[in-house]
Amino acid sequence: MTLIDTHTHLQEDGYDGDLPETIARAAEAGVHTMFVVGIDRATSEAAVALAEQHSELFAVVGVQPNYAHQTAPDDRDRITELAAHLHVVAVGETGLDHYWDYAPHDLQEEWFRWHLDLSRACGKPFIVHCREAEADTVRVMQDAADADGLPPGVMHSFAGDAETARQCLELGLHLSFSGMVTYKKNKELLAVAADCPADRLLVETDCPYLVPTPKRGKVKRNEPAFVAFTLDKIAEARGVPASELAALTTANARRLFALTG
Repeated sequence: MTLIDTHTHLQEDGYDGDLPETIARAAEAGVHTMFVVGIDRATSEAAVALAEQHSELFAVVGVQPNYAHQTAPDDRDRITELAAHLHVVAVGETGLDHYWDYAPHDLQEEWFRWHLDLSRACGKPFIVHCREAEADTVRVMQDAADADGLPPGVMHSFAGDAETARQCLELGLHLSFSGMVTYKKNKELLAVAADCPADRLLVETDCPYLVPTPKRGKVKRNEPAFVAFTLDKIAEARGVPASELAALTTANARRLFALTG
């Protein structure tokens, strides 16, 4: 199988000691392409640096909502500059977070709208972080849609209900599912993944977070090789072979993020 992990944070300190080995283990599991996602200026710059060093990695640049209140005056200029980089495939992660509630909601929305404008301007998809803010996230995207709709986008580590999924799909977004679908308590989320239109489905780890079952509780750190467990669970729920779903999600990611070669 060939897989693409559409959301990692491999620039985090926890991978400093064994990043080449982590990438090698991913390759052994069939994961030959990984996206390294920024959450602020520094991690976006680090994501680009890693993408320059490793052919398996591509970068996503932006400011995650929990860090919107820590930005500097020239951060938007720098993120805009980075978004034009050859190895950058998307803008984000952006969106809204009403769980941690670190940044004021109006500031989160301001940055969210700015990322949507940047996505439209640079011609690259946007990646959305949403935690306990589904209604407001959908509202902002609906407001930002013009006559041509929204730019292509992804609801990363989707955790919403079937109605939120429907609204996001109507806006043209893809849904990306993480290890959360492997947890016993998340049967409703797995059902959403099972019902997701075939051409809108993606998989991710969000590593080092959200270790999937059966690795959960046995390792402290998630890594791209483990995306196969998420894929297997969704394939089982959809009643299709894992190899078929791997080919499908890989084709979806390659098309959405304009990957060639």
